[in-house]
Amino acid sequence: MSVSGGIFRAWRRRSAFVLCSAVSVPALLLSSGGASAEEATPSKQVSSRPSPTEHITVKAAPDTASGHQPGGGLIHPQQSVKSVSTVGQDFISKQAPSATAYQLASMLPGANVATSDPFGFSPQTNLTVRGLNNDSIGYVLEGMPLNDVAYYSGYPSQFADAENYQEIALAQGSADLDSPVLNAAGGLMNLSFRDPGFKPGGYTSISYGSYDTNREFIRLDTGELAHTGLRGFVSYSHGASDNWRGPGRDTRQHVDFKLLKEWGSGNRASLLGSWNSTITSYYPQVTQADFKAYGVSGPNNLAKHYDLDNANFGTDYYRLWRAPERTLYLGAPVRLKLADHLTLNVTPYAQGAYGNVPGGSQLAQTGLWSGTQALPDTLNLPSTQDGYATVRADYTQRSYRSGFNASLDWKTGWNDFVFGYWYDYVDDTEKQPFTAVSESGYAANIWGARDSSLIHLSNGNALLGGSNHTIAQTNALYIGDHISLLHDRLLIDAGFKEVMFTRNGTNNMPGPQYRANTNSAEPLPRLGVRYRIDQNHQIFFNATTNFRAPDETALYDVYDPSTGEVSTNANTKVKNEYSISEELGYRYAGRFLIGSLTLFNYNFTNRQIQTLISQNGAIVESTLNAGGQTSRGVDVEIGTRPWHHWSPYFSGEYLHATIDNDLASGGDLLPTRGKIAVRSPSLQASAGLSYDDGHFFGVASVRYTGHQFATFMNDERISDHTTGDLAFGYRFADAVHLQRPALRMNFINITNEHYLSGIADPTFNAHDTTGRYGTTISGSSPDYYIGGGFAAMFTASTGF
Repeated sequence: MSVSGGIFRAWRRRSAFVLCSAVSVPALLLSSGGASAEEATPSKQVSSRPSPTEHITVKAAPDTASGHQPGGGLIHPQQSVKSVSTVGQDFISKQAPSATAYQLASMLPGANVATSDPFGFSPQTNLTVRGLNNDSIGYVLEGMPLNDVAYYSGYPSQFADAENYQEIALAQGSADLDSPVLNAAGGLMNLSFRDPGFKPGGYTSISYGSYDTNREFIRLDTGELAHTGLRGFVSYSHGASDNWRGPGRDTRQHVDFKLLKEWGSGNRASLLGSWNSTITSYYPQVTQADFKAYGVSGPNNLAKHYDLDNANFGTDYYRLWRAPERTLYLGAPVRLKLADHLTLNVTPYAQGAYGNVPGGSQLAQTGLWSGTQALPDTLNLPSTQDGYATVRADYTQRSYRSGFNASLDWKTGWNDFVFGYWYDYVDDTEKQPFTAVSESGYAANIWGARDSSLIHLSNGNALLGGSNHTIAQTNALYIGDHISLLHDRLLIDAGFKEVMFTRNGTNNMPGPQYRANTNSAEPLPRLGVRYRIDQNHQIFFNATTNFRAPDETALYDVYDPSTGEVSTNANTKVKNEYSISEELGYRYAGRFLIGSLTLFNYNFTNRQIQTLISQNGAIVESTLNAGGQTSRGVDVEIGTRPWHHWSPYFSGEYLHATIDNDLASGGDLLPTRGKIAVRSPSLQASAGLSYDDGHFFGVASVRYTGHQFATFMNDERISDHTTGDLAFGYRFADAVHLQRPALRMNFINITNEHYLSGIADPTFNAHDTTGRYGTTISGSSPDYYIGGGFAAMFTASTGF
């Protein structure tokens, strides 16, 4: 979903199969059933019908055998030519089960998560990586893209339930050559589902927590189906939570499933998907002045009761801001070994979404306009005072997406060539109708989809503040060579990708603009090198290029229905963002310690900065062109393998991101050259300590985020903040049909810190500023997210 409901809304990791003594393959198979979410499923399963005489001997430390991973599941030895950090099941299984992928990745180097609620129900969340916003990050689930089709953002509450993640991998610097994403200057978040168990079984949990939060989850594993080699799982969850600082309640229903078949040597095919349905309350963003004056209460929240006579004429009634949405993701990744040295990888996918992100607004009863066309109608609406009616301004988006990503992998000698093609087709319709509000505050049909509930004109048409339809197509060709030399000590990755991106749109409002078309073709070369000095030490270097086109809102004129004037001008000539990034790093993976140190550098032209704008009463996403930018810094990550059941972890980042030029504003130039880029804290650090002896377990974590500027002139910023979380629990021995039943408590923001967690809409300057040519450029206050308060959640779970 593109609009504010969304914002206000290598080498593949080798999973460790560890046992204390020699075991047979059948024993391994019995241990990998669908018993518990805390059991790590191998990324490459052995055959479901092994020879009874085949044996495998695996040795490992007892802690690792019980599922306790290095750094408590926050670090893993890597082999790729770029920086990659991972979150494994050991960490995921100990967090609050409602946690989103953003929250689960918040301990990783460079990751800065802004939340609005503690449990992750609200879509009003944001992730920046090395100062680059969530719309600069690619999101991929087992080869299928998850980014919003029009605005590039990611909405993690839609992706999957935490219990079904096998791993979350964050590549901070760049996406893979074959990744089906357009906007990944900020890196790639690669999500993978657990594989279905070989045995029938399941897992279930029930949770209750602060703010009358409840959540129920159940997953069923089929085991092998009728000796076909097919096995699958399906899960369902339901959750609900009160708005922690105002009126309203968030509800979520979610389904994940995966059907898998493996055969031969390296052949694998699966069908997977996620369905999500939510109705969320709204957390108003606040100015810094209002936060200092009122904190998390009072005027910084919506009104619990409808009052047409209040200062906002009832437009702040919380029910007018509830946002419903439904999404469906479907993917079918297939890997076929065509010959000894030739492999075909194909991932077809299809997606659909519908949502409404409304807001309370006022509408004149006479003198209305449809685009630039004056309307003779006189409306007769309830909740009218002095010629203006309080209405719900709906903003609906209906999108369909389909495509495929296909590649041939040909290995010959020390070369491993890849030839690939990605095609993506998007059909996106966005409208802004209006719904009447009764004198009691009731507005019909929260989805804004039923024509009979909308405000109509005398000619029978619905009154619209905006209406556009966009077809977007992506064609990308890529070729690469993965070169392994010196017995795999030296690894060289070279690649080239040509991306052709078109948008063909229509503005269906009366006015001078009807068609809006853009075309882009960008060459994206890359090079990466990794050298393994010995078994413990390695160095790596990579240089990559990325681009992104402006958000879809840039294509269309927007008209004020009260005056017919253009309130936002279209600009189909906005230049694409282009970036070049480099990384130089060192890794160590010893018997006890695992760590990495990465230096990075980015150079941007036409930097796209996401912001929020009010469009006829609804809050939608847009972008600002921030000119050139240079970002430099260092990431560090250290963790230990389990030692006497303990595993510490630390990550940190220093970032220096500067604006390269003055920015045009108000017919003048703001003196922004050399200023610090917005959303770019100079210092971040996270530390965690986990304990797990197979029965007792616990995790303590703390995160520090330095101050961040909210304006390009650096005349307003949010203060640094530190938050901490705590989790502990106990696993019981198997009993009857229950496998590893467990109880756990999660405490979030344990110090109940009240803080501004992130910047919702940066502005050029907060205070009046004199431009380079001597004119006064008026200031505009940025808005901020208020971070979620203290919360506790109790969870009881068991496999069966």
